[in-house]
Amino acid sequence: MDSGLVRIGHGSDVFVVRACSSDDGADLLAIAGEHSVEIFRVSPPTSERVASFHIGRRITALAWSPRSISPSSSDDWVIEITAAASDFSLHLLTKSSTSSENMFAFGGGLSGHHGKVNDMCFCGGRDQDNARYVATVADDKMLMVWDLHPALDISSGIPSPERSMGTGASSSPHPRPQPTAYVISFPHPLVTVNCHQFSSKEFLVSDCRGSIFLTDWRSDPEQSEQGSWRHSSVIELVEPHALSKSLMGISSQWTGFAAWRQDNIDIVGATYGSRFSIWDLSKPQGGKPLQTGISFPEGGHQFRWCPTSPDYFAVASQCPTKGAVIHIHDMNYVHAQPHVINIAPRPHRVRDFDFMARRGNPALAVAYGVEVVVFPIGVE
Repeated sequence: MDSGLVRIGHGSDVFVVRACSSDDGADLLAIAGEHSVEIFRVSPPTSERVASFHIGRRITALAWSPRSISPSSSDDWVIEITAAASDFSLHLLTKSSTSSENMFAFGGGLSGHHGKVNDMCFCGGRDQDNARYVATVADDKMLMVWDLHPALDISSGIPSPERSMGTGASSSPHPRPQPTAYVISFPHPLVTVNCHQFSSKEFLVSDCRGSIFLTDWRSDPEQSEQGSWRHSSVIELVEPHALSKSLMGISSQWTGFAAWRQDNIDIVGATYGSRFSIWDLSKPQGGKPLQTGISFPEGGHQFRWCPTSPDYFAVASQCPTKGAVIHIHDMNYVHAQPHVINIAPRPHRVRDFDFMARRGNPALAVAYGVEVVVFPIGVE
């Protein structure tokens, strides 16, 4: 693991790490801890901090905007990312080649979530609206889709002034209007939300009980009443073992991590407890998974698909007695022994991890303690 390894110290415990998934930002990595979000440009064997945002609260979720462009890719670079804090507030963080760090807070108070925000992502698809809408899910059982550039300022009831999507918008004499939210409530606390590059109207939402919902958030509100997950959900997937345990009252809470394979809109993966499951939406099977396996008997923590080698996926252990460990699986051989990566001894554990989007040998960014390590996984 030493070849090509990069170590990044944050100064406080790291809780969230997110790699930029766009080709123009493939070397960008966001790291969030007790009080701040830092953006690094990772070029093994070195890293360079390009932006720092002090929020003043613990960060619980991050999402990269599709507008983000690395300084490595263009002189007109842009950093744009959203963050959720422990007080349930949301923040749009921006910096560019022509402007310094800017933080815009939204979603607080009565208009936002009333439980921990567990995940967030921007809208999928490839049109310009994919940087306009960001989805958040939380312990309050709600999916909220935020319009970051609303046509109407609801605080004043007048149309918003014309402004660019760039960070220079803050120079307008008019204060920026607060984003508006479309809300869909679900039966149980929500853990993850995913978008897909091939769809601008659907989000993949997982709850803590063993269900995953493919949700059409753009459905006509006249035909499907807002706030009802039953009317908005196109497909519901179930992990039978997790669902049966929850019905018997013995489920492991907060273990439902789902991910959408980005090269194939039909493939969904998730980990619930000790099991991982893979669904093929082209073969519904009543919502049951196509393949299942066990990665960590004591419980898996997160599930991520590799963007550059799509057949690979990774699951982290949530048990500190095992140390910071990640298993790499191949979708074509789910019952084969995984490639085991031991990152740090106990009592460390993986708090968060993500695959870097840069081409070539797949690389992981792993957060444990006050440190993030970035390294190639070296699978054959």
